[in-house]
Amino acid sequence: MTNELSPKFNPTEVEAGRYEKWLEADVFKPSGNPDAEPYSIVIPPPNVTGKLHLGHAWDTTLQDIIIRQKRMQGFDTLWLPGMDHAGIATQAKVAARLAEDGILPQDLGREKFLDKVWEWKDEYATTIKEQWGKMGISVDYSRERFTLDEGLSQAVRKVFVQLYNKGWIYRGEKLINWDPKAMTALSDIEVIHKEIDGAFYHITYQIEGSDEFVEIATTRPETFLGDTAVIVNEKDERYKHLVGKNVILPIINRVIPILTDDHADMEKGTGVVKITPAHDPNDFEVAMRHDLPMINMMNNDGTINENGGKYEGLDRFEARKQIVADLKELGQLVDIKPVRHEVGHSERTGVVVEPRLSTQWFVKMDELAKNAIANQTTEDAVEFYPPRFNDTFMQWMENVHDWVISRQLWWGHQIPAWYNEAGEMYVGEEAPEGEGWTQDADVLDTWFSSALWPFSTMGWPDENSADFKRYFPTSTLVTGYDIIFFWVSRMIFQSLEFTGKSPFHNVLIHGLIRDEEGRKMSKSLGNGIDPMDVIEKYGADALRWFLSNGSAPGQDVRFSYDKMDAAWNFINKIWNISRYILMNAEDVSADSVSSALTKVANKTAGNVTDRWILTRLNDTARRVTEQMDKFEFGVAGHILYNFIWDEFANWYLELTKEVMFGEDEAEKDITRAVLLHVLDQVLRLLHPIMPFFTEEIFEKIPNTSGSIVVAEYPKVRPEFNDDKASEGVAMLIELITAVRNIRAEVNTPLSKAVPMLIKSEHADFLNAVSPYISRFTNPSELTIAKDLAVPEQAMSAVITGAELYLPLAGLINIEEEIARLEKELAKWQKELDLVNKKLGNERFVANAKAEVVQKEKDKLADYQEKFDTVKARIAELKEN
Repeated sequence: MTNELSPKFNPTEVEAGRYEKWLEADVFKPSGNPDAEPYSIVIPPPNVTGKLHLGHAWDTTLQDIIIRQKRMQGFDTLWLPGMDHAGIATQAKVAARLAEDGILPQDLGREKFLDKVWEWKDEYATTIKEQWGKMGISVDYSRERFTLDEGLSQAVRKVFVQLYNKGWIYRGEKLINWDPKAMTALSDIEVIHKEIDGAFYHITYQIEGSDEFVEIATTRPETFLGDTAVIVNEKDERYKHLVGKNVILPIINRVIPILTDDHADMEKGTGVVKITPAHDPNDFEVAMRHDLPMINMMNNDGTINENGGKYEGLDRFEARKQIVADLKELGQLVDIKPVRHEVGHSERTGVVVEPRLSTQWFVKMDELAKNAIANQTTEDAVEFYPPRFNDTFMQWMENVHDWVISRQLWWGHQIPAWYNEAGEMYVGEEAPEGEGWTQDADVLDTWFSSALWPFSTMGWPDENSADFKRYFPTSTLVTGYDIIFFWVSRMIFQSLEFTGKSPFHNVLIHGLIRDEEGRKMSKSLGNGIDPMDVIEKYGADALRWFLSNGSAPGQDVRFSYDKMDAAWNFINKIWNISRYILMNAEDVSADSVSSALTKVANKTAGNVTDRWILTRLNDTARRVTEQMDKFEFGVAGHILYNFIWDEFANWYLELTKEVMFGEDEAEKDITRAVLLHVLDQVLRLLHPIMPFFTEEIFEKIPNTSGSIVVAEYPKVRPEFNDDKASEGVAMLIELITAVRNIRAEVNTPLSKAVPMLIKSEHADFLNAVSPYISRFTNPSELTIAKDLAVPEQAMSAVITGAELYLPLAGLINIEEEIARLEKELAKWQKELDLVNKKLGNERFVANAKAEVVQKEKDKLADYQEKFDTVKARIAELKEN
């Protein structure tokens, strides 16, 4: 195998075939090491309605980062993949495809239609797995699950029957949210409230047997077809004389009573409220209190039914238009006032939802919610990241309503309830014996089966399943804040009920991906981004870097092609420095690297820059690991970026050229070894985030073996720490930077040699590294001493531990130099003020770690020294 890299980084070439090689090598499967600590994740299952979107790419990227790092750290890792059947969405997609050929689901019947849906599932599941491969997610496909697998279906039936037997699942007639397009019930959280333009229609109802009228206002005039009463407040003097009488509904001429109820607000509108129990949740409660009839005036598809008189068969919105016109003709339409108000829309189909009386299956939520709330005060509590989302979860659980779980679909888990002609009902995991039983035609809400996902995928209800015993509860869930209610909460209360444990230890919540203008991505705006298109242009590694570094936990992120360009440039930078290192290390062996590193650690070989970069590597590994453990991937990425780009590439590689272009072969061997070691460790640190190109480079490092997927993750090696070297090279870098800045200010290019004087208590060290100073600053004369005469006309800079002077007579203006130094003085004053404020805060000093407080004190001393030196230099210039 050659250790040469292509001259140009090409993500398509690097990533081609790499994923298949990983799968062939079985590197994604659990180690099976019984002594290793287990770490498990179950993937948030994408539904089989189409391609992956950026939000799911975000989920999978963050989870893959976690599992790859844990695998490298020696954990026995399981990442279990799977997909969700997504009842409403999938059935709608298949129905739409059939409609293109003029076929309705009813034409096929249930069984043949389901055959078509299974064909769809197989097609799109294949597509999703291909996209997972392009993303590089390291799942164990031998354990892949689907929510309609027989094992998961068994778990669903068991849960349903147990909850039913406890009285926590029941069938009843209640007001529910109805989707007229999908023709199914929806739960509360499947309804999205959007602001739309509407109107208040003011209508008069005539008092029976008189010429008197009362006025009501409604945004849905068509619902008067289902009115069964009007109410007023018993304290409302305006209407006391009408209580007990009746009103006549216009057009249909049905008589309904006038009642009193506190729901009527005397201060709101006319104080008279129409009651439509079968189509309004508040009216339903009023009807229950007064034992009113409930008239459903709408068919499943949103058309008016037989209770609508002459409007029967009309679409609800067309009926509204005709009813308004008829009321106007009768003189009973008083006014139409425009209003901007929130209206519920189906989360699945986008149509306006109808509150509608319907017989459905429900889960009683009071006890399940209490258990979930109580659990958050125990050691088994689920840890939310960021913690504020625990409040979101708790608030919803404290205010949750009974959950309508039946859906009027064919695709899904058919409800395990059977009926016979005698009016009997049987609920069980299997069909009842005997003839004459018909299974309930409805299926369960998709989220009912998804709520069992963390444990049903592990083999439950067989609690002796090896995976269930080994990997449940799972370690971490990663998902967006938009499905805390839909999925996270339901997994928690179902897991507590059926396993007695929380389903996972941690929940990492991320935000939404928005477009560059901050808008939510949607089909209507046409601003969606296909992650596969991004991968085709930039590669998966660049997309993963963007997704992991785009924001802090819980925050939204704006997609940006500029940021994608920056991600690609970063990878290209690493590619180029890897080429340089590999080209200079063709004959280096693993033994020689180990021997060289031992010598550097013992200070028997190597120079200060070698010891500096190894110290910085240690610090980087420590800080990155700390941030990854806190799921702060953006912070970890920032630390890695700064180390790789600034310290390793821009400084260490450049500093090594003093050795690599020299004559000392022994010193070159040490530097090559350090370069290879740092490159190796950098690739390992980067691998969880950017797996493809890191593997490509890793396998070309001399004497590496196996895949980086299972290579050991970097650890801090104390023998490499050298504080003196770290401080010394930091001073060297600061000095070189200061010289470059001064040259730029007076337009003196590096090619022009100029004299340089350095006054420092660390003169011995600076003289030892003077070859580096000369290479990077090009002095005509270099004087370094603990004490020296300061030239009158000189540009100056104060760095930590030294004063720098460039006598540039004829190139500087004393007044301009004083002005520059005064700006620098102001900068150091600002830094002093900030540190003094922090150290003056008694709470900070009392509560912060001792090393943190000491670090601030060290800053104070450093800033004060720089301030005093600059101030003295200004005084000297002014005197002269």
